[in-house]
Amino acid sequence: MSFIEVVLIALGMAMDAFAVSLGIGTTPFASGLRPLFRLSFHFGLFQALMPVLGWLVGLTISQYIAAFDHWLAMGLLTFVGIRMIRSGLNPGSMGHEADPSRGASLIMLSTAVSIDAFAIGLSLAMLGLDIVYPAIVIGVVTSSLSLIGLLAGRRLGERFGSRVEVLVGVTLIAIGLRVVITHLASGPML
Repeated sequence: MSFIEVVLIALGMAMDAFAVSLGIGTTPFASGLRPLFRLSFHFGLFQALMPVLGWLVGLTISQYIAAFDHWLAMGLLTFVGIRMIRSGLNPGSMGHEADPSRGASLIMLSTAVSIDAFAIGLSLAMLGLDIVYPAIVIGVVTSSLSLIGLLAGRRLGERFGSRVEVLVGVTLIAIGLRVVITHLASGPML
């Protein structure tokens, strides 16, 4: 697999993380270097580890995971999206009860944006290709785009306020629906 192919795959995989980062960047939790590092690092780490996990799993249990991975991604993204919409519509409330750069919220978001990377790992295993190099590139690209999304989200949040949170919440739900629709359209109905 050429460098260009790996980078294109990495860019495709990083788009969900970028969208989520954009939304988080509009919240007060994305101020400071530590939250920016934690979010971009974990998004990149999960995006790098998921293809490795998918590659290791290979064909042995893929049929069992394929039955629900898309629903899991949609559920997680919809949950976060609804919370962001609620917060954007009612900016005086504490719509963000949990800091998305810590604990369970961070793990949930990192998992949600990296589910597709698991399928990439499965595909590479079926093609008999190495996983280390693509996983590293995917992780670095995702971390970089996540940081850019967080910084851009902060600027958008300062300029447009809570309206951006509503828009990003709707976008997260749309990403979750896209994951399910793409899965159902490309394979047998499960």
